[in-house]
Amino acid sequence: MHMQSQQQYRQGLSTQEVEERRARGLGCVPPPVTGRSYLRIFRENVLNTINVILFSIALALVILGQYLDALISVGVISFNMIISLVQEIRAKQKLDRIALLTRPKATVMRDGKEQLLEPEALVVDDLLVVKPGDQIVVDGPLVGDGQLEVDESLLTGESNLIAKREGDMLYSGTFCVTGSALYRAEHVGVYSMAGSLTARARAHREVYTPLQREVNLVIRILLFIALFLELLLIASSFVSFIPIVETVRMAMVIIGIVPNGLFLSISVAYALGAVRIVGKGALVQKFNAIESLSHVDVLCLDKTGTLTANKLELASLYPYATDKATLSALLGSYVAHTSSRNVTSEAIGAACQEQTISGLHVCQEIPFSSTRKWSALVIDDIALRGVYVLGAPDVLRPLLVPDSDLGTFVAEESRHGLRVLLLAHYPEPVQIQQYAGEARLPQGLIPLGAISLRDTLRSEARETVAQFVALDVQIKIISGDHPQTVKALAMQVGLDSHVKAITGTEIDALDDMQFAQVVEETTIFGRITPGQKERIVQALRHHHHYVAMIGDGVNDVLSLKQANLGIAMQSGSQATRGVADLVLLQDSFAALPHAVREGQRIRNGMQDILKLFLARVASITLLIISIAFIGSFPFQPRQTSLLTLLTVGVPALALAYWARPGRVDRDNLLRMLTRFVFPVAVTTCLIALGVYLSVLIPASMRLPEPANPYREGALPLAQTALTTFLVFCGLILLLFLEPPMRARAGKQGTYSNWRFLVLVLGLFTCLLIVLAMPPLRSLFNLQALNALSYLIIVGAVLLWSTILWLIWHFRLFERMMQISEMSDP
Repeated sequence: MHMQSQQQYRQGLSTQEVEERRARGLGCVPPPVTGRSYLRIFRENVLNTINVILFSIALALVILGQYLDALISVGVISFNMIISLVQEIRAKQKLDRIALLTRPKATVMRDGKEQLLEPEALVVDDLLVVKPGDQIVVDGPLVGDGQLEVDESLLTGESNLIAKREGDMLYSGTFCVTGSALYRAEHVGVYSMAGSLTARARAHREVYTPLQREVNLVIRILLFIALFLELLLIASSFVSFIPIVETVRMAMVIIGIVPNGLFLSISVAYALGAVRIVGKGALVQKFNAIESLSHVDVLCLDKTGTLTANKLELASLYPYATDKATLSALLGSYVAHTSSRNVTSEAIGAACQEQTISGLHVCQEIPFSSTRKWSALVIDDIALRGVYVLGAPDVLRPLLVPDSDLGTFVAEESRHGLRVLLLAHYPEPVQIQQYAGEARLPQGLIPLGAISLRDTLRSEARETVAQFVALDVQIKIISGDHPQTVKALAMQVGLDSHVKAITGTEIDALDDMQFAQVVEETTIFGRITPGQKERIVQALRHHHHYVAMIGDGVNDVLSLKQANLGIAMQSGSQATRGVADLVLLQDSFAALPHAVREGQRIRNGMQDILKLFLARVASITLLIISIAFIGSFPFQPRQTSLLTLLTVGVPALALAYWARPGRVDRDNLLRMLTRFVFPVAVTTCLIALGVYLSVLIPASMRLPEPANPYREGALPLAQTALTTFLVFCGLILLLFLEPPMRARAGKQGTYSNWRFLVLVLGLFTCLLIVLAMPPLRSLFNLQALNALSYLIIVGAVLLWSTILWLIWHFRLFERMMQISEMSDP
């Protein structure tokens, strides 16, 4: 009866039983996707705070009848959104294709037959078949007499195989390495261990880089200033009886001080970086990921599957009763005749394949088990005869012949974190006895030799870590393995042998203050759980570090979300790729140095772009306020459009495209303002005011009273002179930022930078064409000036350039304001 029920159980569920369980809610509810949906991508890129405000302003322009200006404003915003949307949608589509290729299937027993199904089709109590190489897709106990060895590194971070037998739990996200068995689905979908970790990763994650925070702060401040000036303008229009049309035009100029072109510049810079880096093997999933990498000062690395390639390599041989050549031949012959392959046998076989004896008569094989920690072959052949055992030295030592001397090799290699195995021999090919399923080796084994194995580093790991160390980035290696093993790996990648190490158990005994200090001082973290890994990243961020985390397994998901920048391996779990900002294609670290350089390029270019925008905005704002005091207004909307196009529009795109990598200037926004923007704004405002008045006053005395003073007479002439002067100053300011000959960042000598000089000459030519051709002058509401006005403008430009050069060369502004020395602009 028992055998009949057992056989019936092995038939699996029937179709009717599956439908009944699904109707009772026992079907597989998939974990929430960690990757972003198309709707979420659209919402984050289109309906953010700044865009809503700018769209509202554009709507107000439409209501006021300024349709063309509203269209241009929305066009700039839309162009920015399109670039961002296209990049993030392309990243999502590529990740979806990767997920589809790596998606596991489940072999299920139903109605007495094996069926290959998607994980979503499973229900509780389904009977699943697992074989070597299969991924466990649900949680549940092993049933029957099968035995497995499972790789749980994606869940725990530990690289050792775990033996499983009847009654032991199997967990989703793990892999069967050896053996085959049946297991029963107990926790499916979101209720499984991997599913619960993935569900916690669903929380929204929005991390802004320092550059984005600075730009957002600037935009919000300028929006507030613009709204304040608009209120003053409305009040002034009622008091001074300014015509409604002119009030609207002035409102347009005031709104123009909000530099929405900054968003376009950032989008262009990010898009250029993403295009450059995708060819180097990195997929940008979060638009700001590359620039974010340039701010990182702590890099946290998982060991298994991240620094290592999930492979072993033979480090050294140590013969006892023979020579190295014979020991190598014995090891090669041994692994060549084992039926079950694992990373250990593959490493030995790769190193000892020469002089391997083939075709041996194997009487009995005991496969490796992580429980007994050895494997054995019983060979009865002319070439080799006896019992050959390969296993852990501490397990085999009690079975060796008395007084066997293993020397110091085993202890030394183990102390350095290497995996050590002993090859021993019993002369007679006796059958290995088994009691209750457990194999027993004979006493009197003769040690033939020992070997040490080490994890195989990814080929580019050492170079990549060295480059980050050279950039003063702290390295933290966090793993589920023993700290000594992790420390040995750290030495392989070039870290100092005296770095501090700690275990997860020791961490749990610390209070919050001690924990924060230990995390700051420690490099190696071993036997760490996913929760502890998340806590470590949180502590680093609380200490104002900019943290990047690289991981591949489900156990890394929570810490990836806590980091400022999450980086995933392509071969890692789908959940890990879903929450990451950057995905390393082909699991190659080689893309990271390129990404760092692209991040530096973006940051350096945006520093100059931000200076240009802020200098223009500050200058125009001061001029609006100053000239308003004398009862006038400095610009017309079309004039500011020309000014913006020639001084920040085209130059900003060139700065983003031609930016160079190099040491990133970490000066904050306040330093930038005090060192560059304030001197430019104050000097420009004072000299521009002089140009404005020097044209306005003589023209007012010379010309008759116009019918419309806003369109005719002295005011349009003064506005034209002011616009021309500011365009000249904006072009020269670009050469102050990017001179034709410039010192190399952190290096000796200079490099030529003539492209910007050519650009300035080209833009200057465009201005001359506009001033010379009446239709173009009319398009931008400019007037024809006389020779004296142009002489005043040229003289003012030379004076402005000289004063700024003296201010920066002798640091006059810093001395006057008693500000400590800062770097050159």
